[in-house]
Amino acid sequence: FKLERERPPFDVCRGQLFYVKDRYIRLHEFGSGRDVPINSLRRSNSTPGLGGGPRQLQYNAYSPQEHFMLVTSEADGGTYELIAFGAGLSSEPTDTRRGAGLSAAFVARNRFVVLDRNRQLLVKNMQNDVVKKINPPIGGVDAVFYAGMAGRVLLRSDDKVVLFDQQARKVVSELAVQRVRYVVWSRDGSHVALLAKHSVVLARVTALKQLEQVSSASESVNVKGGGWDAQRPVFVYTTVNHIKYLLANGDSGIVRGLEAPVYVTHVQGQQLYCLDREGKTRTIGIDLTEALFKLALEERNYPQVMHTVQNSRLCGEGVISFLQEKGYPEVALHFVQDKETRFRLAIACGNVEVAMQVAYELSDPKLWESLAREALRQGNHEVVEMSYQKTKDFERLSFLYLLTGNVEKLQKMLKIADRRGDVMSRFHNALFLGDAEERTQVLEAAGQLSLAYLTAATHGLDDLAASLRERLDASGLTAPEVAPGAELLQPPTPIMRGDNWPQLRVTKGPFTGAEAAAAASAGGVGGAAPRRRG
Repeated sequence: FKLERERPPFDVCRGQLFYVKDRYIRLHEFGSGRDVPINSLRRSNSTPGLGGGPRQLQYNAYSPQEHFMLVTSEADGGTYELIAFGAGLSSEPTDTRRGAGLSAAFVARNRFVVLDRNRQLLVKNMQNDVVKKINPPIGGVDAVFYAGMAGRVLLRSDDKVVLFDQQARKVVSELAVQRVRYVVWSRDGSHVALLAKHSVVLARVTALKQLEQVSSASESVNVKGGGWDAQRPVFVYTTVNHIKYLLANGDSGIVRGLEAPVYVTHVQGQQLYCLDREGKTRTIGIDLTEALFKLALEERNYPQVMHTVQNSRLCGEGVISFLQEKGYPEVALHFVQDKETRFRLAIACGNVEVAMQVAYELSDPKLWESLAREALRQGNHEVVEMSYQKTKDFERLSFLYLLTGNVEKLQKMLKIADRRGDVMSRFHNALFLGDAEERTQVLEAAGQLSLAYLTAATHGLDDLAASLRERLDASGLTAPEVAPGAELLQPPTPIMRGDNWPQLRVTKGPFTGAEAAAAASAGGVGGAAPRRRG
């Protein structure tokens, strides 16, 4: 239970912070650090200490020459003050006008909207005169917010926020967000953040000047406030104990912890400007490297990605998992030291060189099998051969030599099979070589005299066929008849020999060449150039 709000009312416009402290409106310049009071607020008639203080402050961003502010409070059932400063903020206010209303927001250079106690919208001029009365387009409207576009206002109900064109009297767009407490626009007006008690919703302004939700984040604790980075579409917000970020594509993360809640006013580079619960301006150092890295990937700003890889200490399982999920295993490869993880990433991005390097270091047969599959997919049969040799996969190795036309190594495989006593492997190699005499000998040694005789007779080995026929007769077996249409069975002549085949096209990603080598050197992960599958 709180008698007074802990969050100071404030607004930010053109590099200046306007905030309320000790019943004074103060001006703080982010660039110079100058902080001065510019106006005192009247005391309400409500009981002191029971919520009668100012609740919200808004500066009229539509008016570059004149300076107007709206200060609303819950005193006396809801009131507002319209304060005019004329040409400069250094002088005393030229005019202050007051009125009753639950909420108020500027909609133009010389217009503002008040939600009165009857839940009716009153459009007023700067003399505080009612120009137009409008019934809200939806029921249950209990607050209005600055909409970032002249002639429009954001209306809040329990379960949604609508962008309302008060001139055309129509709803432009609608967002399903429950109980929005604060609205924060980006500096260029292209994005807006809607902050509820336990959630943050980001929306963008479309080409038709409508709002479209792009991402959201939920929190288990209260969201205290937030602000957009001055130069990039990164929204930084605070909870009770953390500073976090949220991007338009939904990526989010923790920037750092907090000892006490603060309220973000401005984000510039590595500095977060904020107000604490005592209304004091503070500056907190932050590191948005992770957020900017993810943003650069999303925007395909690859030079910035490689700059981050080379110059930051960004690492961790979270970053690696993020890069894999987003389809950038070649980038994740630069952050990984664990050999098995590096092998998996190298295979994912088709980097046979790095995968082979890791396989040599670990000497795991399963890794060589995976490498063989990827190298075969790419047509790199030299790596396939090496992988089969490491795993002693003689059957696949012989078939590879058959396909590549490597007769010399096929003959070696035949001798190896003979030394190993592997009859089937010996027969297959003889078949691949087209060596009918060897096949006949294998069949004879295996006791298959009939098949041996047919093989010898069919391929014109007359002397060997006669010897086998005699053995068949001596064994009381009838020699089989050779089919009249039988032909010599010979393997086809290879078209290409020796070198690798024309390999599968593996499209090189943007993280190759000198930049990747430099990044690898800086990260200590080796100098192989990662590639993206085509």
